[in-house]
Amino acid sequence: MLTTVRDLGAALRDARRAAGLSQQSLAERAAVSRQWLSRLETGSNPGAELRKVLDVLAALDLAVQLAPSPKPDVDADPFADLFGDPSWPS
Repeated sequence: MLTTVRDLGAALRDARRAAGLSQQSLAERAAVSRQWLSRLETGSNPGAELRKVLDVLAALDLAVQLAPSPKPDVDADPFADLFGDPSWPS
């Protein structure tokens, strides 16, 4: 499941490599610059234009499919890792 820009970039990089494409050849197919694609693949382009992202997906013969997000564990303490060992006496 992709939940961050970095996850999306990594998935696109993996798909590009699996298709045997260089960044330059995919960029040309998707009508984006190689530099833009490189930033997308590394997750350093968090404001990437959605139309361009969809163009890259289409150039890889991929599509987006929406699915419900998994429900968070409501009993889990979101701060547990911040304050050390809970068994340590106060």
